[in-house]
Amino acid sequence: MSAPTAEERKACWGARDQYWQCLDKQDKDSSECQKFRKEFEGSCPQQWIKYFDKRRDFLKYKEKLQTEGSQPQESTTKL
Repeated sequence: MSAPTAEERKACWGARDQYWQCLDKQDKDSSECQKFRKEFEGSCPQQWIKYFDKRRDFLKYKEKLQTEGSQPQESTTKL
């Protein structure tokens, strides 16, 4: 895989940003964002897509922890 040009990187990041904005607006219903997902997948290398998907999941998890705080997990074993 050759390194993407500056224009290809900008196109990838722009497609990613549009897709993420759509997901943020739609909250749980991502079916409305499929056209943005296809554009994202068509604009970015596969390795980048995997990285960006994991990054979004991490950022959403981090945001949830910061707003809700950590909750102790209930133990299923009896002492």
